[in-house]
Parts: sequence; C-alpha cells; structure tokens
Amino acid sequence: MSFSVLKEIGDAQKKKAIVDVRSGDTVRVTQKIKEGNKFRLQTFEGVVIRVDRKESHTARIVVRKVTSGVGVEKSYLIHSPLVEKIEIVRRAKVRRNNLTYLRERSGKSARLTSKDFDRNAVNNVEIPEEPAEAPAETEADTETTTETETATNTPEEAKAAETPTNEQSEESKNNTKDTDETK
Repeated sequence: MSFSVLKEIGDAQKKKAIVDVRSGDTVRVTQKIKEGNKFRLQTFEGVVIRVDRKESHTARIVVRKVTSGVGVEKSYLIHSPLVEKIEIVRRAKVRRNNLTYLRERSGKSARLTSKDFDRNAVNNVEIPEEPAEAPAETEADTETTTETETATNTPEEAKAAETPTNEQSEESKNNTKDTDETK
C-alpha cells in the first residue's frame, strides 16, 4: 500500500474537532467503558505529562495523577471513539514536552505554576465547516430559480401586505361593533 492511501485512511479516522492539549495542562478525560452490554462514562483528571504525534491520527496524551500516595498514569488516544471528551481544567507554564521528571517528585516540588487562559474559548471547540461543492447548474435549474426569485416579495412589500390599510381597519372595527350589538 502506498503512503497516500494510508494517510487517507488515517485522516478518515480523525475526529473533526479536538481540544488543543499541551504538556502541563490539567485535563479531565471522559472515557466510555464497556461492561457487559452496557456503556458507562468514567472521568480521569490529571496532569498531561506527554503529548505524542499531535497532528497524526494516532495522537496520544499521557495523563498522570496521584491517588492515595500512588501515582497513576493513563495513556489516551485522542482520536479514539472511546474518548468522549477532553476538557482542559488548568494550564501551566512548562518548557518541556515530556514532563517525566514529575514521576520522581512529590509534594510542593511537583507543583507547576499556572498561567491564565480563557477556559471557555479553549474547551468550546466547534467542528469546522467543510465547503460543500456546488453542483453544476443546468439551464432548467436557472430558469426555475429566476421564476421563484421574481415571485417572492421584498421585505417592505411583505410588511405592507401584512399591515391593514385604513379602510380595512375601519371595516374590521365596524364588524366588531356589530358582533357586540348582537350579543
């Protein structure tokens, strides 16, 4: 197989919109877990200590947290269908891509200095719209569009058609008076 075919297959597996995750971010990863024939969602919150192949369909992050004095690391494929959502909770100032030195540290020495960021803007990722290819128009299509365009009214004409004229409003008032008198 050629490289271009493999690239097409890999790009088809990519998610359309993902969060820009960097090393040093504290993230909350929501993952689907299958138990029997049911799925449940499990969250894992920790510090991203490694980001691999960010532009590839095999992009991966390693998230670490310390629970009850024991360090736990999980590796997530970003484009996996089992990863529901990745939310950035905090962003820290780091100067390395691999923060594996945090494994040996504990307490205050394992803390990272946080930096300000717009949490809503980072986490609200919209799917980019792909430009749809317009089908070639035939002569019959152009004729029908011009007919419908001429049949539609401008907003001013539509508003004038909706508002009653003075004569119509007087007639409606008289009709209401007649109905009141008959009661």
